[in-house]
Amino acid sequence: MRLSPFLALFRPALPLILGLSLGCSLSLLMVSWTQGDTDDSCQSELGKGRFFLGNRDAQGGARDGAGGEDFQPRIVPYHKDPNKPHKKVLRTRYIHTELGIRERLLVGVLTSRATLNTLAVAVNRTVAHHFHRTFFFTGLRSPKVPHGMTVVAHGDDRPVWLMYETIRHLHQHYASDYDWFLLAQDDTYMHAERLSGLVGRLSAGQDLYMGRAEEFIGGEEKARYCHGGYGYLLSRSLLARLQPHLDTCRNDILSVRPDEWLGRCIIDYLGLSCVEVHQEMTFRYFELGKNADPEREDSAQFRNAFTVHPVSEPNLMYRLHKRFSHIELEWTYQHIQQLQMQISNLSDLTPEGKAGITWPVGINPPFKPKTRFEVINWDYFTEDHVYFCVDGAPKCEMRGADRADVSAVLETAVERLNERYQPQLRFLKRRLLNGYRRFDPTRGMEYILDLALEALTQKGHSQVIAKRVNLLRPLSAVEIIPMPYVTEATRVQVILPVTVQDQDFVGNFLDMYVMNTLDTHDNVLLTFLFIYDPFDAQRVSQTDVFAGVKAMIGEVEKRYGDVKIPWISVKTEVPSQVKLMDIISKKHPVDTLFFLGSVWTEVNADFLNRCRMNAISNWQVFFPIHFQEYNPAVMYRDQPPSAPSSFASESLRDGRFDRHVFDEACFYNADYMSARTTMAADILDNEELLESMDVYDIFVRYSGLHVFRAMEPALIQKYVRRTCNPRFSEDVYHRCVLSNLESLGSRSHLAMALFEQEQANST
Repeated sequence: MRLSPFLALFRPALPLILGLSLGCSLSLLMVSWTQGDTDDSCQSELGKGRFFLGNRDAQGGARDGAGGEDFQPRIVPYHKDPNKPHKKVLRTRYIHTELGIRERLLVGVLTSRATLNTLAVAVNRTVAHHFHRTFFFTGLRSPKVPHGMTVVAHGDDRPVWLMYETIRHLHQHYASDYDWFLLAQDDTYMHAERLSGLVGRLSAGQDLYMGRAEEFIGGEEKARYCHGGYGYLLSRSLLARLQPHLDTCRNDILSVRPDEWLGRCIIDYLGLSCVEVHQEMTFRYFELGKNADPEREDSAQFRNAFTVHPVSEPNLMYRLHKRFSHIELEWTYQHIQQLQMQISNLSDLTPEGKAGITWPVGINPPFKPKTRFEVINWDYFTEDHVYFCVDGAPKCEMRGADRADVSAVLETAVERLNERYQPQLRFLKRRLLNGYRRFDPTRGMEYILDLALEALTQKGHSQVIAKRVNLLRPLSAVEIIPMPYVTEATRVQVILPVTVQDQDFVGNFLDMYVMNTLDTHDNVLLTFLFIYDPFDAQRVSQTDVFAGVKAMIGEVEKRYGDVKIPWISVKTEVPSQVKLMDIISKKHPVDTLFFLGSVWTEVNADFLNRCRMNAISNWQVFFPIHFQEYNPAVMYRDQPPSAPSSFASESLRDGRFDRHVFDEACFYNADYMSARTTMAADILDNEELLESMDVYDIFVRYSGLHVFRAMEPALIQKYVRRTCNPRFSEDVYHRCVLSNLESLGSRSHLAMALFEQEQANST
């Protein structure tokens, strides 16, 4: 869910939609799941008309079927013939494919090389994202194709040829996927919601050619063609019937206007003329005059138009979009008020009567807790401070999104008060006395404001008064964010960097890795990355500082004969995460899913599955926030530690989620290589940039991917004091120091330790 940008003071500012569901049933008579011959027993019974009949014959059942009392379903058993070859059962990936459900509308915009980067871009930015699919057809492709647009170049700028190739392309590639096709020019403004609503009310199983009807040159015929400037609709069935005649039309019909050529082709070979009204549905359009101002257009024809033409420049396209957005917003508010009045009128018929109406009218009532543990706390704030902080501090400065939120709420409160009391009174805000807010998951963000206001009368008198107002920022409609398909069967390549200081913790890591992955046969591979400093690298032939770790790896490989755990040795003074990943990336395929871990990480199946699901190639990278246990010497002191629990909530008691550490990461090799390629230009000017950044910074700054950062309860680390390298960047070093300090213990345990120490010193 997301919070609506509108606020409600004395009326809700969220459009309410009351939907009436009309029940309809689909009868699936027969679906063949096999390929090849279909001469089985079920097919023959169905062909004889006896599949749905009882013990009576087909003719008798047909005569008596009206009574329905003697109907008995008959089960025809399936007998596999051993003499016939096995038929492979095939299922489609999506159910709408099996049922033959198609998308409603595909939009094709006819543009040119000269206007592709101007008017076509304006069309794409204003309405293209409201349609399911939008294509831009041009004769010759521009040297630089605008980002985010699907451009199809036909190789010829002649207008009639462009129309011919566009119709042929739509039928060849999309005739089986869409019910309706809308063609328009790039100097046409289209109201996406109204056009989608129009095709949603039209029957798709008929030939239809709909738009603004125009007379042919000469005006002798009664038949009309659809003007291309205002757009026109073509049904899928019409496109299928027209396709065999396209070549003939191209050779026989002479015209300089592509829309007139298409209309002549449809009339001559299909006998259909352009219509503006069909099934009581009207294709509404508006012709924009020269030097017209959209802000001043207020006629009914303009306000109800589906398309507007001609649009001479991109700026005019944006102004039209703004104007129509304001019109839709006005209609939405009017509809809200009508619904609120209907709800108020109907409330008299309810058992509670008028008293049962909640505020705002039409919004869910506030959440009512059943126990004291379900009570939603109110957070207190002023214009400068918040008295409930994320880090547990009692008071912190208001900044960023919180400050913008409070400023918007105060501005809206004063604005709504003036709307209610003007012209008798006009209010000016002096200051905020008290502010309270809470998030109610059933309705949205609630606010209570105590305001010091200066009230001005019509005679010029003024007085400072205190006023309490309630506001609600309601939740808008739930949005399902489309995500690419991922699977939990992907192989995870675990990368474990190890320094000399970290090798004492490798034993515990290997034990957990063996228990959670090798014993369970999980699809995981492990690679060690041994980091030598220059001094140890020179003495590696005499004394290998990682000899003990390599011996443990050998024991694991001996215990599991089919398991190989490779290692890579690297010599560096500053073990930068980016430099290490550059080495690893070159040694693995581009489709490898990496999990970059640490020796304190306890790898388990739950986390690995979330790593597979949250890291999406060319879409998203995942940086989990692990749970860091506190220092047991501070937490328990003279008491024994509590026994570990099998419940996740119980195992997360004595610690915190460490937001300062970015060591763990899940990402695909191709995404990392793409980000590093983008970063290459900056490295030429500053070679020390690699040492001052980590992998998280690489993806944030140099990739357009979603960087998903979330708490991971399955990733638990025991307490350890990390070694902070001062040669890293100031930001990385500072995060390391903060992580060590905040991992000592909770505020209460640290306070108790200081109290006991002071008592011991005083005695």
